[in-house]
Amino acid sequence: MTILSQLNSPAMYLICGGVIVVVALICVLFMVRAYRAGLAIGMDATKMRRVIISSTTFTILPAVGILLGVIALSGSLGTPLPWLRLSVIGALHYETQVAQGAAEAVGLSGLNAAEMTATAFSTIALVMSACIAGGILMSIFFTKRYTSRLSGGKSGGGLAGGFGDKAMTAMFIGLVSAYIGNYVGQLVSGKGLFTFTGSWLPIAVMAVAAIAMAFFIWLAEKKKAAWVENFSIAGSMLCGMIAAVLLG
Repeated sequence: MTILSQLNSPAMYLICGGVIVVVALICVLFMVRAYRAGLAIGMDATKMRRVIISSTTFTILPAVGILLGVIALSGSLGTPLPWLRLSVIGALHYETQVAQGAAEAVGLSGLNAAEMTATAFSTIALVMSACIAGGILMSIFFTKRYTSRLSGGKSGGGLAGGFGDKAMTAMFIGLVSAYIGNYVGQLVSGKGLFTFTGSWLPIAVMAVAAIAMAFFIWLAEKKKAAWVENFSIAGSMLCGMIAAVLLG
């Protein structure tokens, strides 16, 4: 039995699926309680139903991006673990980069199914799960103080929200720069600026995805189509994947 068949075994589906079912039931429970609480305080039931329908509609297409992440990771990690990670608490940009980094740290050339071992998978799964626990712990101990700052309470002056936005932007700029630098380094291969011996495909895909994202932002800001923002990530990912298939 290959490692990939073990990672896609019924036992893995049962373990991961069980966790997802429990979380889904909790979500349904809170949704029902929130709806009843809304009725109790006099909110319009018709408006609440409209909000539920619109929220469901705007959730479907962005979820395509998450599905693409599951598909991308399932080729080397099996389907159950990526399904669990991206269904419960994981984020697409986090899971892919952490899995890649952990794979390289244990000596793999990347998320390659042919090189995957049980030890490598265990390490990758542990890193993916443990690193994101920081967000849970931060929420437990610091959410009350953070929300107080956002509302301009005694301890904050309302500055935390602006800092959070700047910190998140800086983090993404750093991640994008690191990936671009890696791809450019592979392309140039250290032999001179115009000696292209590496693969140009990642940079081409990146450019297509960036152009697609810029187009979505243009639609949202210049054409006042704010709803496009809900689909921009999934749309740019789809454009990038299509470009990778066509150019590859």
